[in-house]
Parts: sequence; structure tokens; C-alpha cells
Amino acid sequence: MRALFPGSFDPVTQGHQDVLRRAAGLFDEVVVCVMVNSNKTARFAVRERLDRLRTAAAELSNVTVDSHVDGLLADYCRRAGIDVVVRGVRGGPDLAYEMPMARMNHQLAGVETIFIPADPALAHISSTLVTTMGQQDRAPE
Repeated sequence: MRALFPGSFDPVTQGHQDVLRRAAGLFDEVVVCVMVNSNKTARFAVRERLDRLRTAAAELSNVTVDSHVDGLLADYCRRAGIDVVVRGVRGGPDLAYEMPMARMNHQLAGVETIFIPADPALAHISSTLVTTMGQQDRAPE
């Protein structure tokens, strides 16, 4: 069975890598896909995010990396023949955010969503936090 692990991955975090490794152990193939979130201003170009994901997935033989920058996740799933979406969740707020999307993807494309709970040691990490901390660590120009 093929699964899709979508996200903005801006940047890829240890939490993303953990969910990807765990999903790779559950499915025959996992497509990790850079999506564009119009509600976020990207720090890294899609190409750079793809390169970082390829590096992160290098040891996972059943993982491929792709991008989908225009259109719905349900459209991508239909086109790629994917029936399962994998989402990592850190807690209640993540689950509350993900549930309406899971329901809509099921209604639009018959896609099921599997939630993988974050490793407690990594649950505090988010791409937004990593990006914010990275900006604070920079020396003034």
C-alpha cells in the first residue's frame, strides 16, 4: 500500500524525520511530498526542501520525494493512486487542525488519514519554531 506524507517541510525537522521513518515501517511505499501552504511565507525554496528531504530519506529504500505546489492534496492522491495520508501530530491542537482536512480528503478522494503521534522527546519541535530560532541566532548584517 502507498501512503503520502505531505507537508511544507520548511524546514525539515527531526520530528518530520521520525514520522517518516515510522511511516516507512508501516507501508510498502511512502511518498513524502512538499506542499505549498499559502498561509505561510516560505523560508526555503521548494527545491531546497526537496533536497533536504532526499537527504533525510536516503536510508529509507521505500521512500520517494516529490512536490505538489498547485492544487489540492486530494487531487495529488487521485493522480498518484494513493489511498492513505500520514500526518504527524504533537497534541490536541494539531489533531483539531488536521481533522477537518482528513474529513475533506476522505470526502473528495476517498483517502484515509493515519495520525502518527509525535515522539514525546520531539513533540515541542515545529518548523515555525526552528525557523524563528534560526533567525534569532543570526548575527546582524
